[in-house]
Amino acid sequence: MSKAFDSIICIGQTPWEGDFQKAVVQLMGELSVRHQVLYVDYQYTLKDMALGLLGKRSIPVGAVLRLTPPFLKKTAHPGSAVSVWIPPLMLSVNWLPASLHDRLLRWNVARLVRSLRQVMQQQNLHHPLVINAFNPVFGLNMLGQLNESATIYYCFDEIKMARWMSRHGSRFEPVYMNRVDAVVTTSEALRQAKALQQPATYCVKNGVNFDLFNQAEALARQQPPPKRPVVGYLGTADNRVDLPLVTYCVSTMPDVLFRFVGEVHEPRLREQLGAYPNVEFVAPRQPASLPPLLAGMQAAMIPFVCNAHTYTIYPLKINEYLAAGLPVVATPFSILDEFVGIVALADTPEAFAQALRHALTDHSPARIAERVAMAKANSWAHRAEEFEAIIEQVMSA
Repeated sequence: MSKAFDSIICIGQTPWEGDFQKAVVQLMGELSVRHQVLYVDYQYTLKDMALGLLGKRSIPVGAVLRLTPPFLKKTAHPGSAVSVWIPPLMLSVNWLPASLHDRLLRWNVARLVRSLRQVMQQQNLHHPLVINAFNPVFGLNMLGQLNESATIYYCFDEIKMARWMSRHGSRFEPVYMNRVDAVVTTSEALRQAKALQQPATYCVKNGVNFDLFNQAEALARQQPPPKRPVVGYLGTADNRVDLPLVTYCVSTMPDVLFRFVGEVHEPRLREQLGAYPNVEFVAPRQPASLPPLLAGMQAAMIPFVCNAHTYTIYPLKINEYLAAGLPVVATPFSILDEFVGIVALADTPEAFAQALRHALTDHSPARIAERVAMAKANSWAHRAEEFEAIIEQVMSA
C-alpha cells in the first residue's frame, strides 16, 4: 500500500450505532485492521436534538452538547479499532430553499472543519485519505480543508431517490463527483450511472459479516422441524417491496408463515398484509440478535419492485441470507448475474410463489454449502481488499 497517506477520515451521514448492518460501518471496521480510521459520525442538528429530548429519536445528547467526551472506540471484530467522533451540534438547514440553505451550510461546514482539525491534531492525522460516505453536500464544501492526500466519494444509493438527501444532494453530487479523485459505488448499475459523470468510478459491492450470519446455519441444525415453514424478509420494508406480489404469495400460501424482521416504512404493508394470519412483523434487532431469527427461517425473499431505483441496488441482505445457508428467491430488480444458480429469480407473482415452494424444499447439504461458499467469498474482509486496491490506484495516479 502506498505511503502517500497516513490515515483515513470517513465523513459519514449515518450514525455508527443502529439496529441494522450498514455498509460504511462494516467497511471502515475492516479497513481499520490495517489503517488508522477516524469516523465522523452523523451531523446531528437542532431538530435532531429536539426530537431526542422529547424521546422521539435516539441521540447521544451528552456527546453532541459536549457534556461527555465525543469520542467512542469501536471494535467491529478482533483486530479492528475505529475512532468514532461525534461532531458538535449543527443548524437544521435541509428544509430550506437553495440560497439560504447554502449560506447556512457554509456555517455548518466551517464549524465542523474547525472542530475536526483539532481532533486531527490530537489523533496525529496529518495527511489523511478522505472517504466521503454519501454526503456530497458537506463534502463539496470540505474539499481541500483537511490537508487530505485524496478524496473518494463512497456512493451507496441513487441520491435522487434518497428522501433525506435528494432535496439538495442532487444539486451538489454532480459537481462534487467532478472534483473528487474517484467514486466507489456498491452496485454495477450504480457504477455505470456515475461513470457518466466521473470516469474514475469503481464498484465494490456490499459484503456480509460472514462470521456473524453464518452462526445461523449451525443454529438451524440444532432446532427441531418447525410446525410450519417460515419465509423471511430481513431489513427495512418500504416502497421497494412489491406489495401486490407479496400479497399474492401470502394469500395463496396460507400454510407458510411470512416473517418480516425490521422497520416498516411503508404503512400499506402493515395495513394490507397485517390482515392475514400467516404474516408476522418482528421489531428491529441488533445485528448480534439476528442469527437465531434467521435460523428459524426455511427460505428468504427479496421481493423488490423493478424500477430505476431498485436497479441500482445491491442489497446487503442477499449475502446475509446465503451466509445462513438459506435458499433465496428474488425478483430480477437489478444486475444479479453472479448469483445465477444460487438465487432463484422470479418476475411474476405466480412464478415467485412457485419459486418459494421449491426453495422450502431446497435444503440438501450440497446446496447449503454452495450458498455459504458464495457468501464467504463476498465477506466484508474481501470487499475491504477490493477497496484498498482502488485506493492504491488513486494514490498511484
